[in-house]
Amino acid sequence: MDGPVAVGKSSVGLLLAKKLGYIFFDTGAMYRAFTWKSIKAGVLPENEVDLCRLAENSEIHFIPGKEGCLSILVDGRNIMDELFSPQVEKAVPAVAKVAEVRRIMVNKQREIAQRGKIIMAGRDIGTVVLPEADLKIFLTASAEERAKRRYQELLERGESLSLDAVLADLIRRDELDIHRSVSPLKPADDAIIIDTGALSLQEVVDKIYALVLNL
Repeated sequence: MDGPVAVGKSSVGLLLAKKLGYIFFDTGAMYRAFTWKSIKAGVLPENEVDLCRLAENSEIHFIPGKEGCLSILVDGRNIMDELFSPQVEKAVPAVAKVAEVRRIMVNKQREIAQRGKIIMAGRDIGTVVLPEADLKIFLTASAEERAKRRYQELLERGESLSLDAVLADLIRRDELDIHRSVSPLKPADDAIIIDTGALSLQEVVDKIYALVLNL
């Protein structure tokens, strides 16, 4: 399941995984986890040599977590509660576009997929990570609708940003994801595209659930 930032992949994926008895894994959390480590290590995204060396030497493990999710341990430490800090939020697009970092992370994502019974979400799952998947979903919604959702999430976390600032950052993220040279954000040729803008969360879940049953 792919789609841009704040389109609802995690919300949909969690409910769908619970309904199917599957595990949900958001690959964006993996890039955030590594970005967190790079910040702690003082390695800047533009220093690609050191960044790739850090990625090669990072121990990233996955364990069953809350509500059917996989939790990420970086060098033995569970850092799930630190993935959405402003520092990580700002740096993750630059880290995630580095080709060698993506190669390392994609290999780890494919290892997870081999466990089976998993819903994997990200930007390039259908096009790069699991191109042979039986069902590929691409979620979409307008930037304005997604900004409203992200704004509400930030308010619930106690963060204070204006809606205009959230929208501007979301558009910036979209541009980086769509136009990066490695694994750009786009639907796979055989992906089913679902516009979540006019649908409730449950309606999106039910629509995908029906597609799974028809496989």
